[in-house]
Amino acid sequence: MDDAGGSFVAVRRISQSLDGSNISHSPSVVTGSAAWLGRGLSCVCAQGRDSDPHPSFDLTPAQEESLERLQRRMDISYDCSNPEHQDALRSLWNAAFPEEQLQGLVSEQWKEMGWQGKDPSTDFRGGGFISLENLLYFARNFPKSFQDLLLKREGVRSAWEYPFAVAGVNITFMLIQMLDLEAVKPRTIAGANFLKFLAENESAFDLLYCITFKIMDQQWLSMRASYMEFNVVMKSTRHQLESELMLEDVTRLEELPSYSVLTR
Repeated sequence: MDDAGGSFVAVRRISQSLDGSNISHSPSVVTGSAAWLGRGLSCVCAQGRDSDPHPSFDLTPAQEESLERLQRRMDISYDCSNPEHQDALRSLWNAAFPEEQLQGLVSEQWKEMGWQGKDPSTDFRGGGFISLENLLYFARNFPKSFQDLLLKREGVRSAWEYPFAVAGVNITFMLIQMLDLEAVKPRTIAGANFLKFLAENESAFDLLYCITFKIMDQQWLSMRASYMEFNVVMKSTRHQLESELMLEDVTRLEELPSYSVLTR
């Protein structure tokens, strides 16, 4: 993403040659100028208008405390000089490609995971360190679903696929905006319900991230989308997620209808 936030990366899937052999194991990467990683996020995430009356929901002390803890996580920027952040990035690589040795924290290999360039730290600007934590939580807790999405194993895929890792950063950012997590109190039913789940489960945000990633990929497949439709897919994903979070009979995230699509 350039400084103006108006570039994107699309990943082209290379399947098989006419004789059935794989042409390449590495994705081709194409850059463009329209899009969805920076400016495009605003049309996906910023749904409210200043003139709209926003209800607010009172929180219990436990909900306030859990929200504050999550907000502290959200405030941490990725620091490429921080050994803890470096170790987390290496752990993500090892979880994604356990049989391939990483050559360095700055390497062309990162493009295989769907980062825009050889230095993933430049892609964390929109999501912060928590977006790396979300990916790592996904890889460790639902490895099969993580690998299915990373390697695009399910469904009939587009000729030009969304880049996995950068899409993950987009999802983190979208969830923060959708749930209004930077506010003192939630202003939507979905946000208020989420804080109930968060008070009971400190990993609720990470779990919701995994669910959302699977919803997004299902929407992508059902819409037969290509990279230029990524914003449309994200809007549809947000709508489905909000609807599920507002279901009256859901008392924890594991009861969301879309939780069933996750596999360990």
